[in-house]
Amino acid sequence: MTNLKLIDRYLARQIAVPLMATLAISAMLLVLDKMLRLFDFVAREGGPVGVVWRMLANMLPEYLSLGIPIGLMLGILLGFRKIALSSELDVLRAVGFSYGRLMRVPYMFAIGLALVNLAIVGFVQPYSRYAYEGLRFELRSGALGASIKIGEFNQLGKRMTLRIEKSSDSGRDLRGIFLMADGADGKSLAVTAERGTFLATDDPDTIIFRLNNGRLVHDSPNFRAPRVLAFESHDLPIDLPKIEAFRHRGGKNLELTMPELVSVGTNPHSSPELRRESISNFHFRLVEVAMMMLLPLLAVGLAVPPKRSSSALGVFLSIVMVVTYHKVNEYGEAAGALGTVDPAIALWVPFVVFAALIGWIYHVLAHRPGGQPIGALERVFTLIFSRIKAIGRLGRAKLHKVAE
Repeated sequence: MTNLKLIDRYLARQIAVPLMATLAISAMLLVLDKMLRLFDFVAREGGPVGVVWRMLANMLPEYLSLGIPIGLMLGILLGFRKIALSSELDVLRAVGFSYGRLMRVPYMFAIGLALVNLAIVGFVQPYSRYAYEGLRFELRSGALGASIKIGEFNQLGKRMTLRIEKSSDSGRDLRGIFLMADGADGKSLAVTAERGTFLATDDPDTIIFRLNNGRLVHDSPNFRAPRVLAFESHDLPIDLPKIEAFRHRGGKNLELTMPELVSVGTNPHSSPELRRESISNFHFRLVEVAMMMLLPLLAVGLAVPPKRSSSALGVFLSIVMVVTYHKVNEYGEAAGALGTVDPAIALWVPFVVFAALIGWIYHVLAHRPGGQPIGALERVFTLIFSRIKAIGRLGRAKLHKVAE
């Protein structure tokens, strides 16, 4: 019993290291790609840089839901590939460990991560997605201070125009200020100032614009001539434009939890289109989680290379299969939402086909003496690469003769 526990712990260590590394790398790549686009978006909207980190934090659950299956598969595959290339797998098989017994540790990882992924896609991701969309709305509406753009004419409400030439890094010290405000009764106010800063008040709908070293021109139909005032310091109250409230959660299927998707999909008062979209998205999330229970079989089936070979074809093939299956599921979800195919058929039939293919791969490796599910592909790729090398050598020889 002690020896079995030691071997299980050894396998767990071999799987955990590449699993965590793959998960971290995939999440970082997705975050970096999104970060560049978010910085560009926030810069265009004139918002504070800090909001980028809040938006990225709300996107992490979605990235984890994509990275966990890949990390699980590559962790198991690279762990078993390592012990296969070092002949440790042959030793374990020789002392009586069947592939079924060796699959116990991979399935412990698979079950645990599948439950985590189900919690993420079913309950955490909808709320984080809604928070992300809320931040995008606040940026566009100016609720995060994004309405003031340096060097441009900015509209504060319907009757006020503001232009600022320069701003300090903190955004508090403003220079080269021009402000024009028109009143509903025909009154107008034009202000120029050398410097200024915004100050908060007890009223959340009003701020104070403190101006220094400027000139104020006040005009009204009741005045015979505009009134001009030169000042060293002047406090100008500004009524903030009212910002439209953000919509309630549930405007999109991505913002609904799985029980909410079922509720909308079975509600007779919902439109047929909405019911189809909700049910399709529910089956899509469910089948993506269910697919994780097949990944240990696929990983082990492709991890063991043919004898006297160290080819990484299995790693490449596993990634291609998982990505292709994910894209097939996305197409099935879209077809089910359009009503072209029943959502259950569109998403679970590919799952059954995928499961049958993985079952065959694992069966050939585990139950056929000397079975190698990727042996034929290995030979084909070896032949192709040998032909390419031969063509390259022939081309270099011809170039050498021409040069002589």
